[in-house]
Amino acid sequence: MASPTEEQSPDDTLTYMELAIQQAKLALDCLEVPVGCVILEGGKVVAAGRNRTNETRNATRHAEMEAIDVLLEKWQQKDGLSQLEVAEKFSKCSLYVTCEPCIMCAAALSIVGVQEVYYGCTNDKFGGCGSILSLHSSSSIPSHIGDGVGSEVARPKGFKCTGGLMASEAVSLFRSFYEQGNPNAPKPHRPLLAPPDNALNNLNVKEE
Repeated sequence: MASPTEEQSPDDTLTYMELAIQQAKLALDCLEVPVGCVILEGGKVVAAGRNRTNETRNATRHAEMEAIDVLLEKWQQKDGLSQLEVAEKFSKCSLYVTCEPCIMCAAALSIVGVQEVYYGCTNDKFGGCGSILSLHSSSSIPSHIGDGVGSEVARPKGFKCTGGLMASEAVSLFRSFYEQGNPNAPKPHRPLLAPPDNALNNLNVKEE
């Protein structure tokens, strides 16, 4: 796991991660899984995002995807930058996110070409930055990925990755979310029935 770059002090990284935590708290307030992030360019926050999967009814609307789309809309549609210019700007960006990016988001960050990612707690089930896959490592990206898209810009690239920043705070937000329950979780189609009184007799349990 990489350490913070020499240009950024530990205080800087904690300040930016605190901004990501604030986004995660906004997600929690909206009954979303509490993950938040910010993207920096040249030491300045240029985008923020939080989970909006329940709000949008779209499972892809993770915090990182929200922040990426903010910049794509600004740089491509509003500023009129070319694909090459957008790629150049992303290559100078760092992302701070409260939880290790999932495989989907890690792949997206690799494709847009961010320079560096800092995250809080690990994502043991879906993590794409070391926990399950290591999509931040250029050596782990299959050589055929990106073929046929018509531009080298879209070929995935590796990025530096640092984990464990304010991890306990991130975990605490997850704990709060799961303790309160998820009102947006799908309801079972059929009611759960209690087993009949003689169910245990049908298990062929041998009595000692």
